[in-house]
Amino acid sequence: MAVDQLSRVFAALADPTRRDMVARLAVADATVNELAGPFDMSLQAVSKHLRVLEDAGLVSRSREAQRRPAHLEAEVLDMMTAWIERYRRQAEERFSRLDAVLAELPDDIDPLPIPPRPIADGKGARP
Repeated sequence: MAVDQLSRVFAALADPTRRDMVARLAVADATVNELAGPFDMSLQAVSKHLRVLEDAGLVSRSREAQRRPAHLEAEVLDMMTAWIERYRRQAEERFSRLDAVLAELPDDIDPLPIPPRPIADGKGARP
């Protein structure tokens, strides 16, 4: 089953370590060694996290002499933002319509009466 890119991106960002890596790469490109700095994990584990980000299209790697810095691909973040924004606008429109309906209601409406509860017939059963 093929997974679309948006699903891969959200799955990659489900992990807090990878989210932290993305936040750090938003500031500057970094190598695996540089990304591994604050984590208590092996370079191999950091490389695996980086690979997940690469597979999702969030990160690309280049070669600068002996270095292989990772680079954040901002276009993918733009795609996520557009997807989220579409649903945020829809939710805002629904709330605006609800606000308009509530604003039209008179302020002096009595609340609906609460119906009485049935009384037990003495045998523990309700009628």
